[in-house]
Amino acid sequence: MSEHSRIIRIARKTIKLEAQSLKSLKKSIGEDFCLVVDSICNTKGRVIVCGIGKSGLIGMKIAATLNSTGTSAIFVHAADASHGDIGVVKTQDIVLIISKSGDTREIKDLIPFIINNGNILIGMTSNRSSTLAKKSDFILYTPFKEEACPNKLSPTSSSITQLAIGDALAMTLMELNDFKPEDFAILHPSGSLGKKLNLKIRDLLRDNHKPKVSPKTKMKDVIIEISKKRLGATVVIERNRILGMITDGDVRRVLGKHDKISELTAEQLMTIDPVCVRENLMAIDGLYFMQNKKINHLIITDENDSYVGITHILDFINEGLN
Repeated sequence: MSEHSRIIRIARKTIKLEAQSLKSLKKSIGEDFCLVVDSICNTKGRVIVCGIGKSGLIGMKIAATLNSTGTSAIFVHAADASHGDIGVVKTQDIVLIISKSGDTREIKDLIPFIINNGNILIGMTSNRSSTLAKKSDFILYTPFKEEACPNKLSPTSSSITQLAIGDALAMTLMELNDFKPEDFAILHPSGSLGKKLNLKIRDLLRDNHKPKVSPKTKMKDVIIEISKKRLGATVVIERNRILGMITDGDVRRVLGKHDKISELTAEQLMTIDPVCVRENLMAIDGLYFMQNKKINHLIITDENDSYVGITHILDFINEGLN
């Protein structure tokens, strides 16, 4: 067997074992899961996620996913919790402890405090006979066939099941709480996702770049205005009314047809009744519109149809919306 064949075999075996564990996890979802969801939906506090080692890392991800989908959560490392950080837990909070074995010393040390503090305790564990399982109010059972690790020691399949049931919990809560795209947008202001959900087309407009000419403006001055504002186009306006638009492409076509252009005016070059959109249009919708129409410019207007500015297809690309 070649080295590459061995590599492929190991990788595929890992994925196969983890996939088998996910199938077992799917079958385990039942009444216990519903009770966990009900308890979180009915609480007036937060979800305090706690774990150590690989389970702690999974816990951090679960807490982050809950927060980003409308369920307030905090991650507390189990070792730090035993040395003072447990003070963050309030009586109305629900505590979710993640532990594959359910008998880790740091976890067992925390359980008495949580019970005495009156918190609802949810145990996420692969061991129904563990201390965590026996002491918990509700259990998120995470069965797995076997660890993909050749020594059957390093958390692999068990971590996948923890991660998956955490996602299942977050998505269920998200739907039950009617968490909508606009709610998602509020919590994701940065990055390409945030821009798709938050950015309005007016946000793409460049300061002091509002090219415009009158219908009688001569060709030379039209070219100067287009070049000066660096948007590849200008709007033709008369009495605050948008009559048309001239792009650098229009200029090039005219130059190819006429030897003498000095006496030509904007109204002879412009495209009449150009496409205009309102400034509160979502930027991503503006991009889709331009792509469907196969155009490179959009004129932006306010609610009174007054000229606000021009945006170019490159403005969307520069914002990472392509």
